[in-house]
Amino acid sequence: MTKKITGSDGKTYVQKKPFYKRVWFWILAVVIIIVIGAAVGGNGDSSSSSSSSSSKTEQSSSKSSSSSKPKTSATNLAALASAKTYADTMHMSKQGIYDQLTSDAGDKFKPEAAQYAVDHLKANYDKNALEAAKSYQKDQNMSPDAIREQLTSQDGDKFTTEQADYAVQNLPK
Repeated sequence: MTKKITGSDGKTYVQKKPFYKRVWFWILAVVIIIVIGAAVGGNGDSSSSSSSSSSKTEQSSSKSSSSSKPKTSATNLAALASAKTYADTMHMSKQGIYDQLTSDAGDKFKPEAAQYAVDHLKANYDKNALEAAKSYQKDQNMSPDAIREQLTSQDGDKFTTEQADYAVQNLPK
């Protein structure tokens, strides 16, 4: 609420509450405290309880009939989701995706999770090589031979020779 005050000059002034006495301030403060509390304290408790419950689930599913499919771990699914992003948006090679998933400077997945991801990823690596080649041609004005070298280089994109050849043969003239 505001308080109206008439000044000595005859004008009416509105005196507002200080911000710390307003409702919106306290609502915002409570929300921030909850978010910080969840970020700091929530991670350890939820992951330990979920890991123990998931291990119980895995034990019970291993006791069930062998006809049911084994559950895919959350780590494998996260690696697969990252791999899909790398393939769809960055047009990376299979080896490039694996290296990015396992890199200390990248996603830091364990090799098993990264291998699961590249094995189960449905990506067209010929198309990815072609998109990368188009980018090199357009943005860096590279020759077809330089593009092929960049695509197959172990320090570059790490596409197979066949994928690089497909890309170079299908570049726009």
